Amino acid sequence: MSEKPKIAFYWCSSCGGCEESVIDLSEGLLELAGRADIVFWPVAMDSRRKDLEALENGEIDLCLINGAIRLREQAHMARLLRRKSKVVLAHGTCAHLGGIVGLGNFHSAEEILARSFKEVLTVKNPDGILPGVWEEDSGQGPELSRLLDKALALDQVIDVDYFIPGCPPPPELVGEALWAALEGRFPEKGFVFGDRKALCHTCPLLKSKPEKIRLKRFRRLHETEWDPGKCFLPQGLICLGPATRGGCGSRCMGANMPCRGCFGPLETMEDHGAGILSFIATMIDADHEKEIRRITASIPDPGGLFYRYSAPKSILGGGKGVPI
Repeated sequence: MSEKPKIAFYWCSSCGGCEESVIDLSEGLLELAGRADIVFWPVAMDSRRKDLEALENGEIDLCLINGAIRLREQAHMARLLRRKSKVVLAHGTCAHLGGIVGLGNFHSAEEILARSFKEVLTVKNPDGILPGVWEEDSGQGPELSRLLDKALALDQVIDVDYFIPGCPPPPELVGEALWAALEGRFPEKGFVFGDRKALCHTCPLLKSKPEKIRLKRFRRLHETEWDPGKCFLPQGLICLGPATRGGCGSRCMGANMPCRGCFGPLETMEDHGAGILSFIATMIDADHEKEIRRITASIPDPGGLFYRYSAPKSILGGGKGVPI
């Protein structure tokens, strides 16, 4: 009897939703356990680093890593898993593009720590103590992992073979990637599991989307009562479907919510935020600068909206060249 393929899962800087996407395989998880040996999965098993280090290089057939790289410890583990694995798959948007975690790249590491541990109203820290790294051999306590200057997508740290987008990825795509690995039918390197076309092509509201949209104001969801049977865009609600890869099953639109872009840019798009900005600009109904500024001011946080999931991989230079 041939040996079962070995699979590993690892969680870097993320919310845990990608781990849930594996559990959401439901009965498929039992099939996975029957067809493969899960040799490393710290969130679900008593897995230790020493167990991983004891494996031969390339002994793991497939490793799914989710989350952005925000700590030096995560960068170290990603590199270790890369050595031990034949195939590495970036699991979810944080690993694929940097994700929500990547919005921290608009601030310094010091600002993030100060906000999290001193400024938030629910935190009581009168002495202003921040997490830090003890001096080596100081005897003061255990060494903590250092916060990197910038959050990084996984392929900014290691070589990545394939990508599953989504925040979190649909279990159907996770299953597709896993079964492809088990059956030895992976596509070309760099393949992103998802559609080649924009999400609009599979949106149930597509038929109500007019060919040309002209707006005098953009609205936030709490500012209006929209028609759930019509495209969000002509109603002044920003939906990122025109610039976002499809493949999610239009879940947000099915729940009467606009797309927020978690599947990332189209293959022909160098920068997701720039692509979003481009189609947003075509909808602005103004012919002079003052009016344009008034309309664009109705988008309160363009950076947070346009780069919600992709700041580290953007042309803004999020994580490029950051030493680890």
